[in-house]
Amino acid sequence: QVRLAESGGGLVQAGDSLRLSCAVSGRTFSKYCVAWFRRTPGKEREFVAGITWTGGATYYADSVKGRFTISRDNARNTVSLQMNSLEPEDTAVYYCAADERWGTTPNEYDYWGQGTQVTVSS
Repeated sequence: QVRLAESGGGLVQAGDSLRLSCAVSGRTFSKYCVAWFRRTPGKEREFVAGITWTGGATYYADSVKGRFTISRDNARNTVSLQMNSLEPEDTAVYYCAADERWGTTPNEYDYWGQGTQVTVSS
């Protein structure tokens, strides 16, 4: 069983920064790819950023490239998402997800956190 817990969400103004963290417990964290997704009301979860289990490769949605940075600390079993220059369009519930295989769609991930709300006011 793999458990994920997000933290770091909140209410900020446009242009501000937030750092989300995902704590992973259970099986060998270093063997899992981890991704961040987000969901707004009425929409499906969309891929935001992902990192391979070695941390050697990262991927970003076009909408966040240059503003968000994903990183992982395998010694601490955590993955972080640094979000800079936030925009109102970034308002969503953010979820971290983990799986042994890499993917950019929600159905490719078996393990999910409960989500953390990020609200960006204009």
